[in-house]
Amino acid sequence: MSLISEFKEFAMKGNVIDMAVGVIIGVAFGKVISSAVADIIMPPLGLLIGGIDFSHLSIVLQAAHDKVPEVAIRYGLFIQTALDFTIVAFAIFMALKVINKLKKPAAAPEPEPAAPPADIQLLTEIRDLLKQK
Repeated sequence: MSLISEFKEFAMKGNVIDMAVGVIIGVAFGKVISSAVADIIMPPLGLLIGGIDFSHLSIVLQAAHDKVPEVAIRYGLFIQTALDFTIVAFAIFMALKVINKLKKPAAAPEPEPAAPPADIQLLTEIRDLLKQK
């Protein structure tokens, strides 16, 4: 089998296509949530804690001078990203919870009663024969 035909077979499997669709939707969903956090949730939160804009919080290790850029630990961006992740994870959790609730549980087939052991079957046959006589 040639390399191209192997790749074609791999790429056309249902699992790979489903995964690709999931990744694309996940990226788009992540952008929506990131925008919601940055543009809707963080401004009022920053206002509540004294007008702080998290994205500008940093510890400057070396100020910018001449052509050397500023060296800083931008912990505010980390807080923003951690909050984004938390909200995305919670939103996905809630969506899956709703989806699982909407799914109707499949009716499980009733299990057939287990056959009695051989000695019990033999005794039952003997009883039935005695009843007939």
